[in-house]
Amino acid sequence: MLMPKRVKHRKQFRGSMAGKALRGNKITNGSYGLVALEPCWIKSNQIEAARVALTRYIKRGGKVWIKIFPDKPVTAKPAETRMGSGKGTTEYWVAVVKPGRVLFEIDGVAEADAKEALRLAMHKLPCKCKIASKDEVNAAAEVSAQTAEGGDAQ
Repeated sequence: MLMPKRVKHRKQFRGSMAGKALRGNKITNGSYGLVALEPCWIKSNQIEAARVALTRYIKRGGKVWIKIFPDKPVTAKPAETRMGSGKGTTEYWVAVVKPGRVLFEIDGVAEADAKEALRLAMHKLPCKCKIASKDEVNAAAEVSAQTAEGGDAQ
């Protein structure tokens, strides 16, 4: 499972998932990628399951990049525990994902194989995703960056 080696603070607030992804919204390494369409927390075991599905389908040919990392601790208290007595212990680690974030990238395989492998990985994740090529994702990221700056989207 993915998790940080060490952290400055063991426990965090829940935080907010409002807005779109401003960083990590371009495909930088591969030819095809998996892009999140809704905000969610993705657990480290879900990332690992998607990675295994990807690599098994392409039979370890090509190259896969994981573009998210679970760096947020999620705590839970035991069942049937009375209120009070502090925050619970860390149960698992999540990656906070916003819409537009590129989750996985793949390169070095045929287009049909890449899309099928990403489709299999998509079913392991808790949020809606889409399979996109490098050109269409980067064009959409440029348009959203221009509108965020207040310029015209042309």
